[in-house]
Amino acid sequence: MIKVVLLTLVIVGISVLLIGVKVFFTKNGKFPETHIGRNAAMRKRGIHCVKTQDKMAQRSKNSKSDIN
Repeated sequence: MIKVVLLTLVIVGISVLLIGVKVFFTKNGKFPETHIGRNAAMRKRGIHCVKTQDKMAQRSKNSKSDIN
């Protein structure tokens, strides 16, 4: 049982180390930004996250109902 737990911890530790090689071993290393709202390429294409799209739809719906 202890062998399995230790093996699991070693595998998880190696995986985290390999995933974060750039982050851990470079001076200004950062994980890449994957959130749609903060991604410049997505904003250029007019793609927003679901929450932002929902807020925009609610605003346009409310402004249209105020006009009528």
